[in-house]
Amino acid sequence: MKTIYNSIREEVVKHSKVRNSVLGNVNEWKRSHYIILSEIIKDELSEAEELKGGKKFEIGTTISHVTLQRFFENDYQDKTHSDLRFLKTLDKICIFLGYKDLNDYILSVRHKQPRQPSSDDLSLATQMVYDYCAVAFEFYKQFPNHHTELFRELVFDDSPFLERASQFSKELCDKDFHLVTKNNRSNYEVFDIHVVTDEPDKKILESQEFWNLLFKVGETGEEHFVNQLSTQIYFIKKIDNTWKIWDNYNPDAGRLNKKIETMS
Repeated sequence: MKTIYNSIREEVVKHSKVRNSVLGNVNEWKRSHYIILSEIIKDELSEAEELKGGKKFEIGTTISHVTLQRFFENDYQDKTHSDLRFLKTLDKICIFLGYKDLNDYILSVRHKQPRQPSSDDLSLATQMVYDYCAVAFEFYKQFPNHHTELFRELVFDDSPFLERASQFSKELCDKDFHLVTKNNRSNYEVFDIHVVTDEPDKKILESQEFWNLLFKVGETGEEHFVNQLSTQIYFIKKIDNTWKIWDNYNPDAGRLNKKIETMS
């Protein structure tokens, strides 16, 4: 499946305002073309309903031609982008494309893309990633209660993954963190999974995930945001004829904990 970045780029090129401009007659865009694209996007965003209120001041209505050229020419497939400025740029591009924001775009893409057929074990491993994310979200919803037993069916008890996840989450529970879910304020999407390794007793899957979470601290009401678009890698093993997650490479693991430490 195409990455979300490639999908967004293709939709920009197909946009009627772009296609009917001088850009529609050019096969390879140069600096001057990105300047034109920047102006087209600015004009559309200035009239966008999604930017009529406070969001206009939060993310702005312009994208520089330098940022657009970087977005179109860089290969983001194997990189992780959780930088807030990058996410705001993607928000603005998606609004230009007619969506509410990046999250709305991801939801739309997810519903359009059928999962690829695969062997039974591989299909099980792929479903395990979707199931893990659903359980992780449920786990956060129960904060400050620390119910790691929710992962029992999906993650090996003695795995390094469970140990790390338990440590990071326990620290947040001890600080009385609560997940805000009212009005869909916190949400997530898994929009791309592909196989890196497919062996009889080991599967390595790479997923692209968007997590948008709002936590509030019990007594103070202090807010902490998790807003990240990231690539994660799951290591799934078959032990004693049972498939479960053994480890996970998540470059943003513990990011919220580290942010709180620097604020303390």
